[in-house]
Amino acid sequence: MAKKFNTTKELLKHLVENKMLLMTEKVNQFKQGDAFDYVVRGYDKDGATKAIENPSTFDGNKISVELVINTTNIKDSHDDVHIKGIWTKSVRESKNLYLLQEHQMKFDKVISSDVKASVKEFNWSDLGLDVEGKTQALLFKVDIYKDRNPFMFEQYLKGYVKEHSVGMRYVKLALAVNDKDYKEEFAVWEKYIDRIANKEETEATGYFWAVTEAKVIEGSAVLKGSNYMTPTLSVNEKSEPLEDTPKTEPFNNTQYIKESIKNLKLT
Repeated sequence: MAKKFNTTKELLKHLVENKMLLMTEKVNQFKQGDAFDYVVRGYDKDGATKAIENPSTFDGNKISVELVINTTNIKDSHDDVHIKGIWTKSVRESKNLYLLQEHQMKFDKVISSDVKASVKEFNWSDLGLDVEGKTQALLFKVDIYKDRNPFMFEQYLKGYVKEHSVGMRYVKLALAVNDKDYKEEFAVWEKYIDRIANKEETEATGYFWAVTEAKVIEGSAVLKGSNYMTPTLSVNEKSEPLEDTPKTEPFNNTQYIKESIKNLKLT
């Protein structure tokens, strides 16, 4: 049962006193999106999410999509604020990423394994949110094949996928609290609070976790994620080959045999 607090002051005291334990719990967990009720102010979800033109007449087997999997500078339902640069190391190092259906690590729930991850800066207005400021988005460019997951292929084709979520592991984070009695945690609060898109909501809560580094495990299509600023940016009939795709040279069996005989030593 969750511990109840009579005042925000009591809550913040508990968070600071148990900070290391709570941080350890976060670092040891696999974070996914979660469904919850919330009010989004000034967010045009339908305007932000794109679909293919004339989906009813499309008879191809392949589409290329560009998806926002996560955005920084917004407090999510885990009370996390992802900070610019959070994905830089992971995107550089991560291989074999998947786009999944609702975080389900099952063969029949894979939407695509043809994924190219990157980070890009946007104005919030570019993503449909009517607030000032910028965000750094984790993007997936993905080739989706109809015969791999026909249901989700149709969902993207018709523009029904309006939110995404990142499956991740925490690497570096810090507690931020709006209380000058806690010097270290208040310094984190002051450093980031003015960058947060849903600042009023964050101030009402009185605290957040500033996540400065995390590891991408997968990205998922979801109905409601912990971060709602995650639309589908584009859906195209044709896709170019993914960048940095390794090219496999044909195996020269004849040359291999010749080299093996040449280097053979009889004993």
